[in-house]
Amino acid sequence: MDTKIKSTPKDVFMHLLSIVALYISAINFIVLLFQYINLSFPDPLEGFYYGGVAGTIRWAMASLIIVYPVYILITRLLNKEYATEPEKRELKIRKWLVHLTLFVASVTIIGDLVTLVYNFLGGELTARFILKVLVVLLVSGTVLGYYLKDLRGTWKKGQLRILVWVVSAVILAGIVGGFFTAGSPFKARLVRFDERRVGDLQIIQSEIINYWMRKDKLPPTLDELRSDISGFRPPVDPKTNLPYEYRSLSDLKFELCANFDLSSDPVPAISRAKTPYPAYGPYDQNWDHEAGQKCFERNIDPELYPKEKPRPL
Repeated sequence: MDTKIKSTPKDVFMHLLSIVALYISAINFIVLLFQYINLSFPDPLEGFYYGGVAGTIRWAMASLIIVYPVYILITRLLNKEYATEPEKRELKIRKWLVHLTLFVASVTIIGDLVTLVYNFLGGELTARFILKVLVVLLVSGTVLGYYLKDLRGTWKKGQLRILVWVVSAVILAGIVGGFFTAGSPFKARLVRFDERRVGDLQIIQSEIINYWMRKDKLPPTLDELRSDISGFRPPVDPKTNLPYEYRSLSDLKFELCANFDLSSDPVPAISRAKTPYPAYGPYDQNWDHEAGQKCFERNIDPELYPKEKPRPL
């Protein structure tokens, strides 16, 4: 009997991969739901921006799309082995990892409840916080319940199949929700193009102001900003490779134009009406734009940007 239930390298690999895949799937599913809660119930004390939220959602989606099927596949293979060789349920590696998972799930639930009481005593019990507590309790409780029953060997085949389909359906719904929240891969690329354009215009604007401070006039064209010493070259549109439009309107006024693929507020309607945060950050509110050509008019304030005094020879 001892020989039959001795762990092999394959057993160690399969059980470790299963548990690691479980942890990654559970953590990223919690992260994904947390972002949905943040968007639905924005906290005015915690600013968030599209790039950060969308990036977190996409990472959680990518992890679930790859890792969760791996967990399901490995678990099915292990269950088939248990069916043909029931003694493998007594493997030490399996018992150690299952009990470790039970410990982690139990500690998570206890810590979650302690945090709930602490925030209640501190007067910070909000719908947003309660929903996050419920998410952690639901995920941890599901993991805890599954492995407790699996450790006892009381799962029936029909019950296990139903649990797998229900959990898979919930995770799939979370992933699909990510496409509506963070946008499709095509939209994500367009957002990156627009972010690049805003960054380019900021660079050009800074160089124009530096030019005015040094030479007491605005450059007639963007080519005047070229410098062989500093190596600066005015950036061009990343998609079309065409130069950005620039016009000098007066001694202190100029205009920069670009063609954008999307609006500067790509966050879905669920958060657009409820959060005051700009699309790119607190210093980018004056770069708001709709899809299509947008021109930004700038006035140089001599008091904020004083001219540089000539250096003595």
